[in-house]
Amino acid sequence: MDLLNEALEFETKKMRFPTTSDRIMAARKAKSLILGLNEIYKKNKDSQIMDIMKRLTTIKQKIEKRLKGKPLTA
Repeated sequence: MDLLNEALEFETKKMRFPTTSDRIMAARKAKSLILGLNEIYKKNKDSQIMDIMKRLTTIKQKIEKRLKGKPLTA
Protein backbone atom coordinates (compact mmCIF):
# COMPACT_ATOMS: atom_id res chain seq x y z
CA MET A 1 0.00 0.00 0.00
CA ASP A 2 3.04 2.26 -0.32
CA LEU A 3 1.82 3.23 -3.79
CA LEU A 4 -1.48 4.48 -2.35
CA ASN A 5 0.35 6.72 0.10
CA GLU A 6 2.59 8.03 -2.67
CA ALA A 7 -0.45 8.77 -4.84
CA LEU A 8 -2.23 10.61 -2.04
CA GLU A 9 0.91 12.62 -1.31
CA PHE A 10 1.27 13.55 -5.00
CA GLU A 11 -2.38 14.60 -5.07
CA THR A 12 -2.16 16.83 -2.01
CA LYS A 13 1.15 18.57 -2.73
CA LYS A 14 1.10 22.01 -4.24
CA MET A 15 0.81 21.86 -8.02
CA ARG A 16 3.22 24.56 -9.09
CA PHE A 17 5.62 23.60 -11.86
CA PRO A 18 7.60 26.64 -13.03
CA THR A 19 9.52 24.96 -15.82
CA THR A 20 8.53 22.75 -18.70
CA SER A 21 10.76 19.93 -17.47
CA ASP A 22 9.00 20.04 -14.08
CA ARG A 23 5.64 19.69 -15.83
CA ILE A 24 6.89 16.78 -17.92
CA MET A 25 8.23 15.00 -14.84
CA ALA A 26 4.94 15.60 -12.99
CA ALA A 27 2.90 14.22 -15.89
CA ARG A 28 5.12 11.13 -16.07
CA LYS A 29 4.89 10.65 -12.30
CA ALA A 30 1.09 10.91 -12.44
CA LYS A 31 0.95 8.42 -15.30
CA SER A 32 3.14 5.89 -13.48
CA LEU A 33 1.03 6.25 -10.33
CA ILE A 34 -2.18 5.74 -12.30
CA LEU A 35 -0.81 2.63 -14.01
CA GLY A 36 0.43 1.21 -10.71
CA LEU A 37 -2.90 1.84 -9.03
CA ASN A 38 -4.64 0.23 -11.99
CA GLU A 39 -2.75 -3.02 -11.37
CA ILE A 40 -3.88 -2.97 -7.74
CA TYR A 41 -7.43 -2.15 -8.79
CA LYS A 42 -7.56 -5.15 -11.14
CA LYS A 43 -6.99 -7.44 -8.15
CA ASN A 44 -9.06 -5.71 -5.46
CA LYS A 45 -11.85 -3.86 -7.33
CA ASP A 46 -11.84 -1.26 -4.55
CA SER A 47 -13.88 1.86 -5.38
CA GLN A 48 -11.53 4.10 -3.35
CA ILE A 49 -8.64 3.18 -5.64
CA MET A 50 -10.77 4.07 -8.66
CA ASP A 51 -11.59 7.46 -7.11
CA ILE A 52 -7.88 8.16 -6.53
CA MET A 53 -7.12 7.19 -10.13
CA LYS A 54 -9.83 9.56 -11.41
CA ARG A 55 -8.47 12.46 -9.38
CA LEU A 56 -4.92 11.77 -10.55
CA THR A 57 -6.15 11.61 -14.14
CA THR A 58 -7.69 15.07 -13.88
CA ILE A 59 -4.44 16.44 -12.43
CA LYS A 60 -2.48 14.80 -15.25
CA GLN A 61 -4.84 16.22 -17.88
CA LYS A 62 -4.44 19.73 -16.45
CA ILE A 63 -0.66 19.42 -16.56
CA GLU A 64 -0.72 18.12 -20.14
CA LYS A 65 -3.10 20.89 -21.19
CA ARG A 66 -0.62 23.41 -19.79
CA LEU A 67 2.22 21.69 -21.67
CA LYS A 68 0.44 21.91 -25.01
CA GLY A 69 -0.27 25.62 -24.61
CA LYS A 70 -2.72 27.75 -26.51
CA PRO A 71 -3.21 27.03 -30.20
CA LEU A 72 -1.80 29.60 -32.57
CA THR A 73 -4.36 31.49 -34.60
CA ALA A 74 -3.73 32.07 -38.29
